[in-house]
Amino acid sequence: MRIGEIAALVGVTSRAVRHYHHIGLLPEPARQANGYRAYTVRDAVLLARIRRLTEIGLSLEEVRDVLADDAGRELTEVLGELDADLARQERELHERRRVLAALLEAPLTPDGPLSPALAALLERAPATASPAAAKDREHLALLDAAAGGAGAEVYAALRPLAEDPGVLTLYERLDELAGAGPDDPRVALLAAELVAAVPDGVLAVIPDGEPSPTGFGRVLLDDYPPAQREVVRRVMAALAERVRTRAGGGTP
Repeated sequence: MRIGEIAALVGVTSRAVRHYHHIGLLPEPARQANGYRAYTVRDAVLLARIRRLTEIGLSLEEVRDVLADDAGRELTEVLGELDADLARQERELHERRRVLAALLEAPLTPDGPLSPALAALLERAPATASPAAAKDREHLALLDAAAGGAGAEVYAALRPLAEDPGVLTLYERLDELAGAGPDDPRVALLAAELVAAVPDGVLAVIPDGEPSPTGFGRVLLDDYPPAQREVVRRVMAALAERVRTRAGGGTP
């Protein structure tokens, strides 16, 4: 094979192959009498290995270390590992296409595309012009995208809450705190009522230690003005404590 052929076979560019030669990651193959490089199946396997390792996030130096460990293995063993890796990629692609098909079947919404589970949850929620409710929907859509639609159990558990008309009153009270400070006396009472409104079934599907006011949770908190942020922070802390208590076998 020539350089263009091996590059096309593996799915990289000829420029990438030359770069790997330049840095010593991919050995230069023997050249034919006409001066062209002559690549073998072994070269193709090695190039495919380099591509896969870089795709999963390894630096070229880390790839070099992995390849050094591979040097003493039989070609059949390396090919078997590559075949297993391709099989895993096929399964992942199949799952992604399954999720995409479900998304295409779900009703289109301004928040979309949403996972079918979240779309079903939001359909159950009563209509409201509450800015706090709109923000909640945005955060759910963001979490849904970040989790790859993996929150189906949580959304199912939240359904009774979404269908409860009393939640609209809680949203309205949260809206009223938009211009208030974090020490407003209404904060503690509203936070306690919001925590009490969360069904026990939700706790069973929330991982221990979540929700957390760090990382992704911190980004969500920063989206609120001071008083509302304090309400949400207290709710997150209280729910995390309820999850820990439940996991420990105690009572909330």
